[in-house]
Amino acid sequence: MLKMCRKVFIFFCVAFFLASLSSLAISGIDRSKKSGSYKELDLFADALAVIQAQYADDTKPKDLIYGAMAGMLDHLDPHSQFLPPEEYEELKVETEGKFGGIGIEITVKDNLVTVITPIEDTPAWEAGLQTNDRIVKIDDVVIRNFTLNEAVKKLRGKPGAEVNVVIWREKENKLHSYKIKRAIIAIKDIKEAKILEDHIAYLKLVEFREDTPKELDRALKGLNKLGMDSLVLDLRNNPGGLLDMAIATCEMFLPKGALIVSIKGRDTKQNAEYKANLKTPYAVMPLVLLVNEGSASGSEIVAGALQDNQRAIILGVTTFGKGSVQTVFPLKDGSALKLTTSRYFTPKGISIHQKGITPDIVVGSKEPVDVVKEAVSKDDAKAYEAIFEGVEDKKLKSESGPRPLQEFHKEAHVSDPALERAVDILKSLKIYKSFVK
Repeated sequence: MLKMCRKVFIFFCVAFFLASLSSLAISGIDRSKKSGSYKELDLFADALAVIQAQYADDTKPKDLIYGAMAGMLDHLDPHSQFLPPEEYEELKVETEGKFGGIGIEITVKDNLVTVITPIEDTPAWEAGLQTNDRIVKIDDVVIRNFTLNEAVKKLRGKPGAEVNVVIWREKENKLHSYKIKRAIIAIKDIKEAKILEDHIAYLKLVEFREDTPKELDRALKGLNKLGMDSLVLDLRNNPGGLLDMAIATCEMFLPKGALIVSIKGRDTKQNAEYKANLKTPYAVMPLVLLVNEGSASGSEIVAGALQDNQRAIILGVTTFGKGSVQTVFPLKDGSALKLTTSRYFTPKGISIHQKGITPDIVVGSKEPVDVVKEAVSKDDAKAYEAIFEGVEDKKLKSESGPRPLQEFHKEAHVSDPALERAVDILKSLKIYKSFVK
């Protein structure tokens, strides 16, 4: 019986594997380079045959294959994922700027599900979640050793349904519990565009989506009509988005031919350099760029390009440090592989990944816990075990939201030191220019 199961599974696995590889070959991957993988399929088939013959309950071959593929991708890095058909469809909807959930971008960092940033004006933002909050519990499930995919599934749900999220805030060394009502998340690329004073404009860019270049161009033209002669571009808490849209944003502020970003991977054929290809009226306009620890990926590409090309003063705190490129490879059955294929490098060849962009002028600071940093350096896998002790039994008072915006991050709404500093810099430039005239 076991031999028969093994033969059936070898046939099934080889057929499935060939179908997957043929799908990838269409995308430009040389299948001949993968021939060594076939040797390992025999071992894989043995394991599947044992499961089919000996496991206590009935199993479906497709479920086992999907599980194995998910395991392969999870083994690589936190940003590589296997996407079953329904999740691939959700991803396509998400990149269009509308999806269900609580409104946070997350990653896995130090083996913990970590908030990159809450998206502004979403339930998570209004409830009070912050960059670098570590998610330790969702409803009744302790989020220990969860993959990114698993955490996203737990956070998403029917709009209007509540989810209880327990986080550990590193800078306070404290647990917080939030009861958050899920909603359809419709992201506005540009949150705010206005003239502040003395012809200094302010533009808040929330994320890089399909319509970002078009919306940005429209907003800049509007500000131009109002007399804009300098700009504060705010990318704080902007988690990134689509690479092409981040590059298009850079083109609005760089002279034609300027290097924006280079991408390098193991396959040198995929290496690429992206340069500004537009003639733009904003290429010499005085510019200050605001960033913080919630600025990631596409935001870091923009910050790195403008900094290395000496086109903007970067002001704030060091950015998040997500400098890897994920490519989606669709498979024939409607599923897909989201795979880290390369890394971003700034025009000066500096890697963004896990380092972030260091601002020219630091305003505000991160508050790392020294005890935690020491623990991480000793053993990442065990560093945060203390966080989970008692989480299952602790009854935390829920900090349910949404809270009125005037109460949320009250100090930031009363005063914005980074924005005030940016305006002062642009004013100073004007004064200096009047001297040299």
